[in-house]
Amino acid sequence: MNMTQKMAAEFLGTLWLVLGGCGSAVLAAAFPDVGIGLLGVSLAFGLTVLTMAYAIGHISGCHLNPAVSFGLWAGGRFPANELLPYIIAQVAGAIAGAGILYLIASGSSDFSLAGGLASNGYGEHSPGGYSMTSGFVAEVVMTLFFLLVILGATDSRAPQGFAPIAIGLCLTLIHLISIPVTNTSVNPARSTGPAIFVGDWALSQLWLFWLAPIIGAIVAGIIYKFFNAKS
Repeated sequence: MNMTQKMAAEFLGTLWLVLGGCGSAVLAAAFPDVGIGLLGVSLAFGLTVLTMAYAIGHISGCHLNPAVSFGLWAGGRFPANELLPYIIAQVAGAIAGAGILYLIASGSSDFSLAGGLASNGYGEHSPGGYSMTSGFVAEVVMTLFFLLVILGATDSRAPQGFAPIAIGLCLTLIHLISIPVTNTSVNPARSTGPAIFVGDWALSQLWLFWLAPIIGAIVAGIIYKFFNAKS
């Protein structure tokens, strides 16, 4: 596949992740009587990755996440010269997904950007009121384990064909743990899309949701290299 094809796949895949995951939180989480709640939102994020992994994994590797690209690079599984194109495509896809979600959600008279459009936050903008330190630790650790699962599940020695399931379930678990802390990012692109539309506090806190996931991902790549080093 050429770079244009890979970038197009990452754009569409990340759009789907934001539209599906954040869309479930904004449109369906608290819908009267049949709201899907935290469990449903967690599952929606996992399903976006699982479905796209089968759809575009053979085209771009289905990163959908700058932290994943950095983690795979740190683990020796992704070339450095493709990092920037992938990240550009991922962020553009996330903004497009958030834009589509905004167009849909704003069709309701009850909608307000004050609700955050599923943006990530800490302190007064954390769903559970968790501090910046709690948010930072959660994002580093959750992303670290997410990358360990990705690196392990996609290893040539792992059972073939099941990686999307393991990765999707891992992302579901991560959301079940950390939605109350930061609304769960583990993905700088996913955080950037909604923040662009919300502005204000979402943009001022966005730095954490770039820095922490990338740190966690790079550490995971280093750990996985250690696991595979010849003794």
